Amino acid sequence: MRLLLTWIINAAALMALPYLMSSVTVTNVGAALIAALVLGLVNTLIRPVLVLLTLPVTMLSLGLFILVINGFLFWGVAQLVSGFRVDGFLSAMLAAIVYSVISWALSTLLLRKDGN
Repeated sequence: MRLLLTWIINAAALMALPYLMSSVTVTNVGAALIAALVLGLVNTLIRPVLVLLTLPVTMLSLGLFILVINGFLFWGVAQLVSGFRVDGFLSAMLAAIVYSVISWALSTLLLRKDGN
C-alpha cells in the first residue's frame, strides 16, 4: 500500500511541475502516472550504475555531477513517455530538482514513519 501511495505522490509531483515551470508539459494524469512509474524504475535500475561509472567525475565536482545525471535521466524519461515533455537538458536538470523537492514535501506530509 505504501508503494502505491508513493507512486501516486510522485505522479502528483509531476502534475504540479508544469505550474511551476513552463518548460515542462504533462498532458494528463495517465501520462503522469506512467512517467512516475518509469522515473521510479530508471532511478532504481539505471541511476546506481551511472553513479558508479561516473564516480571519479562526481568526486572531482564534489557531488554536483549527480545533478547532471538526474537531469539526464529526467530528460530521457521525457523522451520515452508520450504526454510528458521537457524542452531541454537544462530545463530537465532544474525540473529534476523541483520534482524531487515537491515529491519529498508531499511524502513528508502524507507518509508517516509509524505506517499510518
